[in-house]
Amino acid sequence: MNPEVISATIDRFSIEPEAARSAPAVAARVVDGRAELSVGSFTWYADLPAALGGTNAAPSPTAYLLGALAGCAVAFLRDTLAPQLGVRVDDVSAVARCTADARGLLGMDGAMPDLGDVEVEITVVSSEPKSRIDALYQAWLERCPIYLALLNPNSIAASLTLEQPAGAAVG
Repeated sequence: MNPEVISATIDRFSIEPEAARSAPAVAARVVDGRAELSVGSFTWYADLPAALGGTNAAPSPTAYLLGALAGCAVAFLRDTLAPQLGVRVDDVSAVARCTADARGLLGMDGAMPDLGDVEVEITVVSSEPKSRIDALYQAWLERCPIYLALLNPNSIAASLTLEQPAGAAVG
């Protein structure tokens, strides 16, 4: 946690707003029966439970979504907001959870595939007064991109491209 780095970053982004903009993209493909996800130098895997046709060899996409929310709570609070706001934080932990009905993924009548009851519980260990921790939490609610993406409707452009294997009959 280095407030000088954050201050320098704010100064740079004030002068060069374009330097602050990014367009992250994660690529996925099937490898060994599970999804291989990659971005930059990072690679990880996702899978579905066997009951849904997967091999249960990696966390589910739902687990990654919840992990993104809990991870943003921990990392963003500790690494960015606490030093930026001058709040001492000794430790941060978070648990994100939701409800799900696998019947919805299988297209069964009367069941929805949507996730429900999404929540995140954040615990901050600090000797700071509660008012300072409340201000930290409020900043997180206003600026955490994962929380905001889940809270606010987003338009998503989805497309499908069909590629025929070489020598396949077109029809």
